[in-house]
Amino acid sequence: MVFAIVEKHNNSGANTLKPSFLTTLTCATSLLFSLTTSAALSGDEQQMADYIDDRKAAAMSLLEKSVNINSGTMNFSGVRKVADQLMPEFEALGFDVWFEDGAAFNRAGHLIARIEGGKGPKMLLIGHLDTVFEPGSPFQTFTRVDDKHIKGPGVADMKGGNIIMLEALRALHAAGKLSSMNIMVVMTGDEELSGRPLALSKKALIDGAKWADISLGFENGDGNPATANVSRRGSVDWVLTVKGTPAHSSQVFKPTVGAGAIYEASRILISFYDKLRSEQLLTFNPGRIMGGTDVSHDELNNSGSTFGKNNVVAEHAIVTGDIRAVSQEQLVRVQHKMTAIVQQNLPQTSAVIEFGEGYPPLSPKPGNHELLGIYSKVSQDLGQGSVTAVNPLNAGAADVSFTSEYVEMALDGLGMSGSGGHTVNETALVSALPAQAKRAAILMSRLSER
Repeated sequence: MVFAIVEKHNNSGANTLKPSFLTTLTCATSLLFSLTTSAALSGDEQQMADYIDDRKAAAMSLLEKSVNINSGTMNFSGVRKVADQLMPEFEALGFDVWFEDGAAFNRAGHLIARIEGGKGPKMLLIGHLDTVFEPGSPFQTFTRVDDKHIKGPGVADMKGGNIIMLEALRALHAAGKLSSMNIMVVMTGDEELSGRPLALSKKALIDGAKWADISLGFENGDGNPATANVSRRGSVDWVLTVKGTPAHSSQVFKPTVGAGAIYEASRILISFYDKLRSEQLLTFNPGRIMGGTDVSHDELNNSGSTFGKNNVVAEHAIVTGDIRAVSQEQLVRVQHKMTAIVQQNLPQTSAVIEFGEGYPPLSPKPGNHELLGIYSKVSQDLGQGSVTAVNPLNAGAADVSFTSEYVEMALDGLGMSGSGGHTVNETALVSALPAQAKRAAILMSRLSER
């Protein structure tokens, strides 16, 4: 079964479906989720699927309560309230649960839960507590649009995914399987606006990945239930600082004056465009540029100010941007190319490019594709059709990427299907909650038996 999905990108780098295509997605998804469960399920698997169906109303009620708690990343008390809501749910399933305070990286902190009871693979399940909607946003409450759709801040990204994860674990518990499994849950409080330094804000994820064999991300992927993420491009910031020789504009290009900072910045950007855009699955974007006689750059607030005159050769220029690469090897190669371009200065100019912290890529390793195959088989056995890989160009950075270096297998996009993420039109499909929970529960069950 093939779904035609058209996407747009917002400023955060996340991906959303165009609202006008929601009806098409709904019809296709309704058909997908209406197919009967296949006889390929074992007795225990059928029991888990039935259990999840029986809990549909309770799960939706829990999601509604979670969505109605504002947990914009910088609303630390709200993020903690979402954690406080969910922690007893994990404790009731036998998990050891704690909250890691985020003061060291200027964020609320993370919910962490762990259960260890068997010899099977160790699985790290990833969610996040925060949303992009701070208390000042007009978008604050859960709404039932109709029988098939719900709307609210985080219904898809990713409070819906958190509840899908929890419902899958409940089903495993009800089937008597959970206590013999090895599972760690990390729900971060800063996925939408990471704390700094990343070495501290992502430490819980990285420690979990070092412990685990497999990582499963419950983000909403590209919103299409027929896809999941075996790869995500990383996102790394860069700052280009350019210096020129100030002089009267009538002297520009003379040997002692040269081209000035703005011409040099332009040369560098055009060279990036000409020499790097043939790299497959790479994007690089200058998001902000300032130039003139005096430049003030406010990195914290993504702003700045400039002063310059038309009759003065520009002395300073600053450009900021990002790189999105599909692998660490590609990122390093591109950084070297960018640095070499920056060093080929126009007369009487100098320039330096600095690369900052960022999200690493989730590289498309063979183990990830193998995991996708297992997940797709689960979906087919449930009567939900096959699952294919999301094009990395259609996937923003996510927390799962911090596990890529350490786990044998990783898969993301197991969360809530919907559209309009990071906007006041964020909408999710009611049928996705039980359908995705069934997939996740049976996937984890089968993985534990490998």
